[in-house]
Amino acid sequence: MERRAINPTKTGWAQAHEVKSPNRWLYVSGQVPEDPDGLVPTDITDQCRLAWSNIEAQLIAADMGLTNIVKMTFFLSDRQYIQPAYEVRKEVLGPDINPAMTIIITGIYDPKWLLEIECVAAD
Repeated sequence: MERRAINPTKTGWAQAHEVKSPNRWLYVSGQVPEDPDGLVPTDITDQCRLAWSNIEAQLIAADMGLTNIVKMTFFLSDRQYIQPAYEVRKEVLGPDINPAMTIIITGIYDPKWLLEIECVAAD
């Protein structure tokens, strides 16, 4: 399978992401900042890290990893969380993983959750 970030930006995402002849697609449901015991951190940075940890757990369960992500969608409860979400995404994905991305400012199902992240992965 070949993958190519098209017009990657300097901030770690691409205008598009091309996938040629994938073996598998994985659609990861929106992952929220809640641990298995139902605990939700109050800080946006901790919530971002937990949501990413939950995404990574789903990828690992499917024998994939963060490098397999080709598209991600962030649902943020407020614009004020754009920068912290960016910083944690940069921390988690590093400079070389540049999936396509959308950010939506919206109401979130549980008012304790400040964000939700979903993604599509391919191998």
